[in-house]
Amino acid sequence: MQTILDKLNLKKVNPGACIGPGNWLETDGTPITSYNPASGEAIAQVIPATPAAYEQIIAAAQAAFVTWRDMPAPRRGLLIRDLGNALRQYQEPLGELVTLEMGKIRAEGIGEVQEMIDVCDFAVGLSRQLYGLTMQSERPYHRMIEQWLPLGPIGIITTFNFPVAVWSWNAAIAAVAGDTMIWKPSELTPLTAVATQHIANQVMADYGLSGIFNLAVGGPDIGKLIAADGRLPLIAFTGSIPVGRSVAETVARRLGRSLLELGGNNAIIVDETADLDLAVRAILFGAVGTAGQRCTSTRRIIMHKAIAPELTARLQKAYQQVPIGNPLAAGTLMGPLVSEKAVQGMMQAIAIAQQDGGDLLTGGAARPDLGPTYVTPALLKMPAQTDIVRTETFAPILYLLEYGTLDEAIALHNGVTQGLSSAIFTDSMRTAERFLSASGSDCGIANVNIGTSGAEIGGAFGGEKETGGGRESGSDAWKAYMRRQTNTLNWSRDLPLAQGITFGE
Repeated sequence: MQTILDKLNLKKVNPGACIGPGNWLETDGTPITSYNPASGEAIAQVIPATPAAYEQIIAAAQAAFVTWRDMPAPRRGLLIRDLGNALRQYQEPLGELVTLEMGKIRAEGIGEVQEMIDVCDFAVGLSRQLYGLTMQSERPYHRMIEQWLPLGPIGIITTFNFPVAVWSWNAAIAAVAGDTMIWKPSELTPLTAVATQHIANQVMADYGLSGIFNLAVGGPDIGKLIAADGRLPLIAFTGSIPVGRSVAETVARRLGRSLLELGGNNAIIVDETADLDLAVRAILFGAVGTAGQRCTSTRRIIMHKAIAPELTARLQKAYQQVPIGNPLAAGTLMGPLVSEKAVQGMMQAIAIAQQDGGDLLTGGAARPDLGPTYVTPALLKMPAQTDIVRTETFAPILYLLEYGTLDEAIALHNGVTQGLSSAIFTDSMRTAERFLSASGSDCGIANVNIGTSGAEIGGAFGGEKETGGGRESGSDAWKAYMRRQTNTLNWSRDLPLAQGITFGE
């Protein structure tokens, strides 16, 4: 553990408020202790930002924006190129810190940092592709164009399960768009944020810059300050639906913008033509990966009655063979849940499902022999899609449901309030196309013969309904971080009005 901290310039007590290289702010905040969920051991402490420190941070972000917005976007892209290179240099220790602090297995921790690198690469290319349009004017000798301009300092509030990747989705693209930012990470994973800020500081120092990437570790008080701050035109929030709803209401009251990435209750439909070998592998990773603590985790399987017995048997066998243990150890496929509270929530959900007639086929037990937050992944056969099935439980619980017709399957699939990720396994082109049509999946992500989890950064990430409607990362998600301006240029000596209106003649 100490080796990981040393490689990332972390100490036993770390400041958690920063406005750039050499500008870690001393505060009198109550220290936040970071715990290793695998052992319950305290790793280190972070001194959070106070309201006074927050004011210093936002002042720095505002001041930096004044010059950063005028730097040509391709030059801003060079900074993000070097951020990506720095992340390559620190990929192993930062990925291991993700594992140490959050609990996902080492391969996933390293993969999360790779995702940061990938989005930096994407943003570098994007820095030369912030395209506007040229429109035809109805007035002679006029030209209309549309351009995209930097928005301003933005707030980024992230959650524990992807403690660094979600920041990068926002930060890399916002930076090439010309924005500065203030990051409030989860209180459960403050060390990964401090480590990432150290890396960002090194890159800013190389360019003689400060205030582009800013950090404000803290609790709900700092989050509320960020959401309510009219100096931040955009708040990118990733977290639970209840908190996201509160953030959206606060931001809307001041007529700001919110980019929300909230819950998912993701389902896979498996039809009678599906390749079950392929489906089982995808289901297992989707449901058990990150111990079911991804917003894209697979939570419901909607299987055709004809293949239900065989698929159920295969899943039972696969679940009973999942290696559970130390997430840093080779061969482990599932580590701990993030907290004992998460374990309690999982057990309560299983009990409710059983009261609803669910049959616990395997798993669903605590593993105190391994540690206080270890569990076995649960597989439950449900007679119907009950309230608990429609509720996202952030834990490795997989509900099995049966269907007879495709219409029934899609109705079950869409019959939840969340709309993030979805998938179907089928060898029928017609079925696949129906699933991807307007009358098919109502989610922001819909896949065929691949699972719900593990989205690539090239496509816009996000969902519909109570998932919040936000889009981050690829495609044209960059537009969320900029303001659109329509320009009309008159190169004549006349002043014709639109719609043929005459005035004063």
